[in-house]
Amino acid sequence: MDGQGVGQGPIRDLVPLTGGSQNIIARFSRDNGEDYVLRRPPQHPRPDASETMRREARVLKALAGTNVPHPALVAACGDEDVLGAAFYIMRPVDGFNPASALSPLLASDPALRHRLGLALVEGIAALGALDHVALGLADFGRGEGYLERQIGRWRKQYDGYAAAPEWNGGADLPGLMEVADWLSANLPATSVPGILHGDYHLANVMVRHDSAELAAIVDWELATIGDPLVDLGWVLATWPEPDGTGGTLPIEPWAGFPAADELIAHYAARSERDLSAIGWYRVFAAWKLAVLLEGTYVRACTGKADKAVGDRLHGRAVALIKRAQNWIAA
Repeated sequence: MDGQGVGQGPIRDLVPLTGGSQNIIARFSRDNGEDYVLRRPPQHPRPDASETMRREARVLKALAGTNVPHPALVAACGDEDVLGAAFYIMRPVDGFNPASALSPLLASDPALRHRLGLALVEGIAALGALDHVALGLADFGRGEGYLERQIGRWRKQYDGYAAAPEWNGGADLPGLMEVADWLSANLPATSVPGILHGDYHLANVMVRHDSAELAAIVDWELATIGDPLVDLGWVLATWPEPDGTGGTLPIEPWAGFPAADELIAHYAARSERDLSAIGWYRVFAAWKLAVLLEGTYVRACTGKADKAVGDRLHGRAVALIKRAQNWIAA
């Protein structure tokens, strides 16, 4: 920080921050009276963890000055010799995570919960409208052919689970390959590249304490250049039914949140993208998330992850495939 002219004096008041990320996040201050947040990989990181940090810092830097709510990047360090991994420092976000618990304000007002659902969609509509080339992200990912590559990648991931003899494969997750075949056969005719968050839902946003507006979109580790409609599909795949059932995030109370069709219409009114195939994106997101969740279940079957967690996520994977099948049949 001294080398980049960021603050002065010793590190003070270091407080770890909790959340859904496996990364280390901590808030601290210096003698200049400013507060900062450090984000770095865990103590035993994956081989690509430092590169992920570099990519996160790069996309946050590119978003500066745009209308996409995001944590403000202060400084980044790609040199792994400083802390043992690449890391970056950002400004604290004044807000709360709605997936952990709604604020008393939102919990008491269904109209504000309705507004939060619309604000969530506005965040990715704004992100998908950005010109990634003009922002210096032309080489941040390969937008052309993104959807085809995704199907192949996640089919391969699922096939790889068979290496675990303790896992019962398709018998445990019926219908997954049938959904994969449908996705391949019904690929959208066009796909316009743009910035993709990659894991967009209510657990990865911060909301302002005094309203239902987004304070920041967080956890950019899966950001890339792809088809931004995948982000909308991810919201829809994780979104509960009007009665609060069927989603992946148990948020209470749910009454007041907009229905999925209203989310689609709200996005369409704020985007020039063709949403005629949005049903495909919703099925794709449910299928991909099921494959991801099943990976934890496979590790639990082999004793490499908590069994209770694995069973719970497997149940979600089964429900997601059933949901995808229902959407295909509708």
